[in-house]
Amino acid sequence: MDFKNPINEYYHYIVYTLLTIVLLYILLLTSSSKSNNFALYPSQPTKAFNMKMYGDELEEALVGASTEDKMVIIAIVNKAYVEGDKPMLDIFLDGFWLGEGTDDLIKNLLIVAMDQMSYRRCKFLHLNCYKLETDGVDFVGEKLYMSKDFIKMMWRRTRFLGDVLKRGYSFVFTDTDVLWLRNPFTNLSHNKSIDLQISSDNFNGNEWSKANPINTGFYMIRSNNKTIALFDNWYEKKDNSSGLKDQDVLQKLIRGRAFRNLGLKLRFLDTVYFSGFCQNSKDVKAVVTVHANCCRRISAKMADLTAVIHDWKRFRSATLNETLRFQWTPHDHCRDSWRN
Repeated sequence: MDFKNPINEYYHYIVYTLLTIVLLYILLLTSSSKSNNFALYPSQPTKAFNMKMYGDELEEALVGASTEDKMVIIAIVNKAYVEGDKPMLDIFLDGFWLGEGTDDLIKNLLIVAMDQMSYRRCKFLHLNCYKLETDGVDFVGEKLYMSKDFIKMMWRRTRFLGDVLKRGYSFVFTDTDVLWLRNPFTNLSHNKSIDLQISSDNFNGNEWSKANPINTGFYMIRSNNKTIALFDNWYEKKDNSSGLKDQDVLQKLIRGRAFRNLGLKLRFLDTVYFSGFCQNSKDVKAVVTVHANCCRRISAKMADLTAVIHDWKRFRSATLNETLRFQWTPHDHCRDSWRN
C-alpha cells in the first residue's frame, strides 16, 4: 500500500500556483502593452513617436505636416484672413477641394497664425496649425499693401521662414490669396541642384532670366547652407531698406552679387502655369495656381478669387467647344482697389 507524502503534495501545489500566477501576469502585461500601443499610435506610430521626442511646438508642427523628405507647404494668416461670411482662408482651402490632385496636399499644409483668433479658426478646421509669436507687434487686422505695418509683417514672415530652413525643412510658401487648381509639384522641378523656384508677376519667357520680376507669394525653396545664408543676408537688410518690402530687397539681392557669391541656382516660374492677376494664364488646361497679385485690398482679392472659382467650375463642366472659347472673368475689383 502506497502512502502519499503530504509535504510533497503541498510543495507541488505551491509551485503550480506560483507558475500559474506568473503566466497570467505575463499574458496580462503583453495584452495591456499591445492595446496601449494601438491606442497611442493608431495609424502613424513612427511620426507620433518622433513628435514626443521633440521639445518645442514649431518642431512638432513641422513634423506633423511634412513629408518623409522634410518638405512642407506653409501659409501665414491673421485675423483679417479668417473673419467674415466667406473669409480668405476658406477661399484658399476651396482651391484644394476643387482642384485636380490637390485635396490630399492638405495633410502637408501648415497654417501659421499671427494672432489667437486665426489660430483658433485653424484648429477648428482641423488643419496643421502653429501660433507664431510676434514680439508684441500687432499683426491682427488687415495691413494695407506697402503700409508700415504691412512691411513689418512681411519681414516677420521672412525671419520665421528662415528659421524653418535652419531646422532642415524645405518648403513651398504660398500666400492664402493663391488658388491651387492643380498639384504644383508636377510642374516644379525635382532637380535638387535648383535652390529656389519662384513665381513672377510678368514672366519674360526665360525661366533663368534674372530680369523676371519676382513675387514671393509663391515659391519653393530647398534647405541647405546656401539658402540659409541667403535668408540671413536678406533679413539683415531689413533696417537699411526703408520704404522697401522684403520682396523688393530679395529682388535686389537676386540681381546683385549675393546670388552669385552664394552659388545659388534660381528658376522663375512660367505664368502659363503659375499665374496671377498681373498676368493671366493663357491656357486654362495647363494653369496650376492663380494668385490675386496686383491687388490692394483683401475684399477685392476675395471678390475676384471667387470669380476665378466660378470660372474654374465653368471650365470643368464645359464642352470642348466651350473650352476653346474660355476666358477669365476680368479682375475688376482688384483693378478698382488702386483708385482709393
